[in-house]
Parts: sequence; structure tokens; C-alpha cells
Amino acid sequence: MITSDFRKKMVDNWFSYLQMQICKSFESLENKKSKFLRRDWRKENIRQGGGTSYLLTGGNIFDKVGVNKSTVSGIFPKKFRSNIFGAKNKGNYWASGVSVVAHMKNPKIPAIHFNTRFIVTSKEWFGGGVDATPSHEDKIEKKIIHSSLKKICLQNKKNYDKYKKWCDEYFYLPHRKEARGIGGIFFDYETKNWIKNFKFVRELGLGFIDISNKIIQRKKKLKYTQKDKEKQLFKRGRYVEFNLLYDRGTKFGLNSGGNIDSILMSLPPAAKWR
Repeated sequence: MITSDFRKKMVDNWFSYLQMQICKSFESLENKKSKFLRRDWRKENIRQGGGTSYLLTGGNIFDKVGVNKSTVSGIFPKKFRSNIFGAKNKGNYWASGVSVVAHMKNPKIPAIHFNTRFIVTSKEWFGGGVDATPSHEDKIEKKIIHSSLKKICLQNKKNYDKYKKWCDEYFYLPHRKEARGIGGIFFDYETKNWIKNFKFVRELGLGFIDISNKIIQRKKKLKYTQKDKEKQLFKRGRYVEFNLLYDRGTKFGLNSGGNIDSILMSLPPAAKWR
């Protein structure tokens, strides 16, 4: 029988491996001219874990990209417990995950976001997703992203249509009455069959690397104008609004004693508002 501690260790090791694979892939796209800077952090009670953040800025491809991995435990504040599956009574939790946000130098390439996580309260579940936020419409690119995600879901007998709808509804700015981007997939509270769910999360992580490479390689040499860049900066403003007002990961990080710099690393290096 697979124990809870063994499951935690397996997931924690996978996320550490995946973080390094993503960093290697992105450094390769940068053609070795830009490197990630590493920063480790620990919670005030070091027995409750911490994380490692890799940040690359001012590259040929990436204006800013962060690849975070954390594994933390503790007790949620009472006022936040009712928001977390299985935490309503005692509030104890253990959580591990990888989160990636990439803001591109070339405005023709969309911002991309990925995360997968495993959370243990009185329940155990996986969650995560992949989505893209372009500032320029590209129907071929949209098809590449969605067809790739659909294939991964079908291979793992996951409900792609459900995950896609969930993503569209989640990454929506109600105060603007508009979507943040072109969507992707989003899922949470996957509790049944840990082995199959873990397999899906691993394949989604590797799939994200493949999808990222495809969309970046396809556009990295495209020329752009200052007007294109301005359009991207205004779209980034929407990204900031969503992450600060609605993003679950931001709220979870702040309420689990996460590192502020790592939590807010998803914000773009520059943005504009009219």
C-alpha cells in the first residue's frame, strides 16, 4: 500500500525534477546568452518548508520568466480554512507545486502560464493548468495549444471539454467583462486514483515544455513595432489585475506563509493602463 508520506515524497521529487527541466528548456531557447538566477527561501518555522525560485530577466526571448517550486506545510488561518478543500476543521495542510509565468520580449509571442500542485489537508488532491495570454490574435497558435492539451487529456482519460470550460470561466475578468487570454485547461480537486492523476500531472508538465517550445520557436524571429509592444503592455495590465484580484495561487501563497517575492513573481516587468 502506498502511504501518504510516500506519495508526498514522490510528488515533491517530481516537481523538483520538472522545475529543472523547464529551466533547461528555457535557457536553451535563450541560446545560452541568459541564465536563470536561483533564490532559495524558507518559512519562518524552517520545519514547515520553503521553496526555490528561478528568475530570468532581460533575455532575447523572455522579458521575464519565473519558475517556482515550493513544498510547505502548516495550519491555515481560521478565516481562510473554509476556502480550502478539506481544511475547514483543523486547518492542517501540506502542499507542493511548480508554477511558471513567462512574459515574452517579442509581443507577437503570448505570455504563458503553467502550474501543477498536490495538496493534502483532510483530503488529497491534484490541481493545475496551462493557459496563454496573447496580445495579438493568431488562430494557428491557438489551435496548436488547444490540440496539444486535448491530446494529453485524452491520453489520460481526462475530460478536456470540462477542463477547457473551467479555464475559460476561471481566467475571466468580471470587472472588465473579458477573458484574460485564449484559455487552455484548468483543473482542481482531482482526488480519485492517485496513480493515474500523478501520471497525468507528469505528462502535462512535459507537455507544457513541448507546447512552449513550439509556440516560441514559431515566432521568435518575427519583427515587431513599438505599437505592437504598446499593445502587449496594455494586455499585461489585465494580467496584473487578474493575478492581484482573483488568482487562487496568489491567495493560497499569502495565506500559507509563502515568500512574497515568489508569490508576486508572476507580475510582468512592465505594464500599462489607459
